[in-house]
Amino acid sequence: MPDVAVMGVGMTRFGKFPGKSTKDLVREAVGDVLNDAGVASDEIEAAYVGNAAAGAMTEQHMVRGQVVLDPLGINEIPIYNVENACASSSYAFNLAWQAVASGAHECVLALGYEKLYDSDKTKPFRVLETAMDVEDHVEHFRRAEQKLGTSEEILPEGEHQRSRLLDVYSFIVRHYMQSYGLSQRHLAQLAVKAHKHGANNPKAQYQSAATLEQVMSSGDVSFPFTRMMCAPIGDGAAAAILCSPAFAKRATKKTIWVRASVVGSGRVSTDFSDNVTRRVGKQLFESGAVGPEDIDIAEVHDTTSATEIMDLIDLGLCPGDAAAERIESGYYDIGGPLPTNLSGGLISKGHPIGATGLGQIYDMVKQLRGEAGRSQADNPMVGLTHNGGGVLGLDNAALALHVFSR
Repeated sequence: MPDVAVMGVGMTRFGKFPGKSTKDLVREAVGDVLNDAGVASDEIEAAYVGNAAAGAMTEQHMVRGQVVLDPLGINEIPIYNVENACASSSYAFNLAWQAVASGAHECVLALGYEKLYDSDKTKPFRVLETAMDVEDHVEHFRRAEQKLGTSEEILPEGEHQRSRLLDVYSFIVRHYMQSYGLSQRHLAQLAVKAHKHGANNPKAQYQSAATLEQVMSSGDVSFPFTRMMCAPIGDGAAAAILCSPAFAKRATKKTIWVRASVVGSGRVSTDFSDNVTRRVGKQLFESGAVGPEDIDIAEVHDTTSATEIMDLIDLGLCPGDAAAERIESGYYDIGGPLPTNLSGGLISKGHPIGATGLGQIYDMVKQLRGEAGRSQADNPMVGLTHNGGGVLGLDNAALALHVFSR
């Protein structure tokens, strides 16, 4: 497909903002991206808006993008509303990329936003659990238990002060731990890395470093997870402006190019070796657009600290039998051979689900421009973002991979 440029990016800080509305968050992110790109709002020809939970959290359904963009004077143009759990804004970005690459539009907006924080802490947990098959998920898990021959319950019954998705993740993670010789301490080390990187990111929800002891003793959630190994609930918005090469000639900042944008869906399965990340990653690397050896830096979807190393293994960016040694040696730290989640990842930066994918893209563009401040990697040329969404059986329901280059 023809080249597509990312002309600008914008983002709020991620965090808990009870005094801000969704419109407040969108206004900040869109104002930031227009200023960054040097583009006027009336030059945007279409908008692709990712959001997952506004219907449940604020009762705003059906026309979410039109509602949040109209106060900014962005109206009349085609506005597409995209909902795909935590991958909502990554899918919005993919559609925006397709629109420009196909020649349908010259300049478009991709936006993601979410307000998840609520004084009733159980409300966002209930909302997150709708990212499963609400009718049949119990049956899916019971069949998986039988097929895998385990006496463990994937989804334990009873009331919990957490999202029950963490119980599903913990079941999957324990398989990876057993298969690749990973301990809870290794997973805690990844959380320490996340908080170290987040401390350098002014947009992160948590901006404090943490010790291994603090992570390990931060409160049990669902083994092997402690509280500081899990992404927090929060609010935020992020945006990007994509344009054609001809339109990008007027850019005043370093142009970043979309090398690849690949999306796919999961399926109900118990085969840990054949998940959507592995399938879409294989599709990406076999396309010829880029190879694993070309990736200089990555932002991967670490809903928990364990998910980071699982993603890297599944993408082929970490040999499974080398995972423990690489964690211990700082292979994925800033200054390491493959710096990963220098933003702090979801663990420290935060996870307002509808904004998460574009939040990753914001950080990747900043890295490739050399504008990441204290989080800056050493001269990266090619970067990858990996964003999963929802659960289907023991797999992600949706997955988006993007590759960017200078």
